[in-house]
Amino acid sequence: MIGAIEAGGTKFVCAVSDNSLNIIERVTIPTTHPEETFDSIFNFFDQYELKAIGIGSFGPINVNRQSETYGYITSTPKKLWRNIDFLGTVKRRYNIPIGWNTDVNASALGEITLGAAKGKSSCVYITVGTGIGGGAVVNQELLTGFGHPEMGHLLVPRHKKDTYKGVCDYHKDCLEGLASGPAIEERFGIRAKNLPEEHEAWEIEAHYLAHAAMAYTLILSPDCIIFGGGVMNQKHLLDLIKVKFLELLNDYVNLPPIDEYIIPTGLGSDSGIVGSLLLGKSQLK
Repeated sequence: MIGAIEAGGTKFVCAVSDNSLNIIERVTIPTTHPEETFDSIFNFFDQYELKAIGIGSFGPINVNRQSETYGYITSTPKKLWRNIDFLGTVKRRYNIPIGWNTDVNASALGEITLGAAKGKSSCVYITVGTGIGGGAVVNQELLTGFGHPEMGHLLVPRHKKDTYKGVCDYHKDCLEGLASGPAIEERFGIRAKNLPEEHEAWEIEAHYLAHAAMAYTLILSPDCIIFGGGVMNQKHLLDLIKVKFLELLNDYVNLPPIDEYIIPTGLGSDSGIVGSLLLGKSQLK
């Protein structure tokens, strides 16, 4: 069996599957104190004989194998989880191969293997929710270097009507600071899921996300850009992003048809856990 951990800022999803990635069981665990959270993870996995585990974690995390702190969560806004040896803690419990990457890179892997980008050689996956994060696959390989992509902290031009200071602890008015779920709620006094379709918030939101999509396009030239996360459950938002994106790009580069280029997830909310299972399965090779 293969185990998977999709570690999010508000909850962890843990699952076990067979070698064909058919999920046998999954649980959802609140993200609380690290010790308490790990105890719940181990109570779940201890029931199974696992061959490998894949972990897709909220970040920033250390993915540099040459570093002494490889496998750590580093400068996360979640103070209890800063400088936590996530990978080492799991390895000390289970002496098996473990794949390690960001939750959004795991989601990108899930989407290109079994989801909306299946059959393509590259994609960018963006989640818009409690935070904003992005992962990428380039030439069938997850994008990492000294570190990993932090696409949610891109600096974007302000909307002309927007004077909101931004919610990001580190940068205030980066993409996450201006367009995440908490930014929408603090700016307008209502949660994104409760905003009516005609609210001005959506035009502002599309402005920021379209600017980000343009930057990812010009830097990475992916085969497609996939948007997921809770804020994207407002179905009309994707169409607004497409319109603004085409306006910004102004026919500068050739792209696939817009409805094949900026697209929703194929795996829905399962992108991350499926990708984490794939990270685990890759270790069996």
